[in-house]
Amino acid sequence: MQRKIIETADGSKTIHLLDWDEHYHSKHGAVQEALHVFIKSGLHHHRNSHRTEDSKHVISILEIGFGTGLNAYLSLLEATKLDLQINYVGVEAFPVNENELKLLNYPEIVLGMAKDELFDALHSVCWECEHQITDRFALIKRKQLFKDITDSTKYDIIYFDAFGPRVQPELWTENIFRIMYKTLKLNGVLVTYSAKGSVRRAMLSVGFAVERLQGPPGKREMLRATV
Repeated sequence: MQRKIIETADGSKTIHLLDWDEHYHSKHGAVQEALHVFIKSGLHHHRNSHRTEDSKHVISILEIGFGTGLNAYLSLLEATKLDLQINYVGVEAFPVNENELKLLNYPEIVLGMAKDELFDALHSVCWECEHQITDRFALIKRKQLFKDITDSTKYDIIYFDAFGPRVQPELWTENIFRIMYKTLKLNGVLVTYSAKGSVRRAMLSVGFAVERLQGPPGKREMLRATV
């Protein structure tokens, strides 16, 4: 499948799959989308809903579609900023190749730095092992099909960032969301950029409470589902 690095509206880059006319992140702004959907509506929402007097607030995150590592990178930065301990699992069946990763400019857009060793570390560490990237952020990357996930009541948040239902409808079915529901702890949340009616109905059918939220730039709405 033909792949091309493109610049999105906020200056950050993403990967365009030409055969599908599908992007890893929104062409209206890769970083803006990730911050709005996953950080603000997922991580910040959960933290604000579960404030604790405990000095060590621990949050477990499952990402469905590790991809470019953008969502993991932003979460890592937030862990330090918000004084959180984040245990992060990124599931990806088809990892992005090294040459493409070198062309992504997320540290420049987010921090004003041409390069950041922490972003590089997310991709250089081996798969299937746990790595303490910082004292606040632990990472496991798993090469796995989403349908093969068997975790149970393990995660506080799911970042559901699969390719869209237009090109991979099989990733947005009741069967997949039943697996997602099972992986979440009580009051856990799943956030996704999609607001398609069939996606919302699939979530509702497996037991999620679902709310429509304002979407990121270029999208009117997104979904947040709660166990």
